[in-house]
Amino acid sequence: MASMGTRRVLVTGCSSGIGLAVAARLAKDELRRFKVVATMRDLKKRGPLEKAAGDSLNKTLEIKELDACCEASIKECVNSLPNRRVDILVSNAGVGMIGPLECQSIAAMKELFDTNFFGLVRLVKEVLPDMKQRQSGHIVVMSSVMGIQGLLFNDVYSASKFAVEGFCESLAVQALKFNIKTTLVEPGPVMTEFERKVYEDAEMMDLSETDEETAKIFREVYLPYSKKVFTSLGQTTEEQTLKVITAKDPPLRHQTNRLYTPVTALKHADPTGRLPLDTFYKMIFNCARAQLRTADTVSAHRKSVLRTKKIQPKL
Repeated sequence: MASMGTRRVLVTGCSSGIGLAVAARLAKDELRRFKVVATMRDLKKRGPLEKAAGDSLNKTLEIKELDACCEASIKECVNSLPNRRVDILVSNAGVGMIGPLECQSIAAMKELFDTNFFGLVRLVKEVLPDMKQRQSGHIVVMSSVMGIQGLLFNDVYSASKFAVEGFCESLAVQALKFNIKTTLVEPGPVMTEFERKVYEDAEMMDLSETDEETAKIFREVYLPYSKKVFTSLGQTTEEQTLKVITAKDPPLRHQTNRLYTPVTALKHADPTGRLPLDTFYKMIFNCARAQLRTADTVSAHRKSVLRTKKIQPKL
């Protein structure tokens, strides 16, 4: 139970990735300022979190079941807390989706929105009335820089984060009247098992529903380039989230990777939208043509060498 001066933090999506890291970091806070309720849809996947929590398990961190896609599950979890008190909600549960639009099913898109957007809405609907009554609270939402600027082959995922940003920006005005803070944490690339799984699935994607050129750009340009970006710019976000939660006057938006600030700033620099659109087009497709030409040249050279040596290529 949260004692005087200790704030109870409810974190969703803690079986892996950002949620796991944030929950473990808050539970290990040197000043013991938090009582963490780390939740996940499937408690069978609690092993990695228990390992990360270490000595804080069942002391400053407890694990509970919560499915963000089920109102009854959310209510049951919140009702299990003393006085239903949630001082800080960290809404993190989410799913990813990348690839050509033609290759994505409407059913999969709806499932993504059910978690990424409506999951957040369900959580806020459950905890907001109590926060209003107490005249205090902090709603922290794991968004993305893709909630500010769309990215090639991330159409649906980006759309869900745009929805999250619009929802929170609108709600924040009302919440402030009740002394409730709202913060959108907007990470760039974050290297976790969540992201690795998304890219593994993308590499195995059936691209038969799209045209050959789009499939080629996705496989030979986008995926290799994205991996390079994640490797060089990937970061962790738990310290940034702790900074936001402990801030005296937390911001509405907090980008965790300053290298992306110039990219997102393009949108505000030109209200017509032409500047960011032209910039991204040149970055992606000029680069794509160059890389595809290089790949074709290397492939042609390899075949030529094999023919010269009279060696059949291995299949």
